[in-house]
Amino acid sequence: MTKALEFIFDFGSPNAYLAMKVLPDLLERTGAELVITPCLLGGIFKATGNRAPMLQYAEVPAKLAYENLEMRRFIESHGLARFRLNPHFPVNTLLVMRGAIVAEDEGVLDDYVDTVNRAMWEQGLKMDDAEVAAAFLSENGFDGPALLARTQEPAIKARLAANTEAAVARGVFGIPTFPMPYPLFDPADPSQPSALLLAAGLNWPAADCWINVTPNAAFGGVTDTNGSGQATATLPAGREYVGTTFYA
Repeated sequence: MTKALEFIFDFGSPNAYLAMKVLPDLLERTGAELVITPCLLGGIFKATGNRAPMLQYAEVPAKLAYENLEMRRFIESHGLARFRLNPHFPVNTLLVMRGAIVAEDEGVLDDYVDTVNRAMWEQGLKMDDAEVAAAFLSENGFDGPALLARTQEPAIKARLAANTEAAVARGVFGIPTFPMPYPLFDPADPSQPSALLLAAGLNWPAADCWINVTPNAAFGGVTDTNGSGQATATLPAGREYVGTTFYA
């Protein structure tokens, strides 16, 4: 059975771009298949009461400074020199995320994600402008106007909304999110992955594993934050961080 790594995704998150850029090596090493689930980050925030870090921690400048440092370290470590913070950030991603549903329907989601990611986080385009988005898509092998026209179909709108609602129901509160079995560690030997993790065809933690959640959790452990199976986890000291959520 093919191993699958689900990625709950929205173009609006710079960390989602960064995670996507380093996933190919991880997928090649593990033989896993990436499954992208397009969701609307704004809808997730609204449903869960969460906010972007720049708003959530606006009155904690030291934390924002550390998050920026953490991002720079990750970018430098992985040689992601093409990354540029979009000058129009935050960009309303409703149009391009509905476009992702269209691309998925037409069997070209991977290429679409790569294209829009480049527009957003390498070229700094205002991808909530339909004319800008259509032109860039057309320049990169898509029929931009036709694809974006389909974003107005009721079925396309409904699928994105359903994906978002389902993600929230599963415990998602931000993006990027990679659903993982819980617990991650063997309770009898926390240095080893849990039976559930192994049963899923995964082996975490591992020396070359970079996926992580928040930098403020305790090193080397998992915290069940509310008794419902939602958890935060960290990597060993010296590993890179990217904003990610593991949950049951």
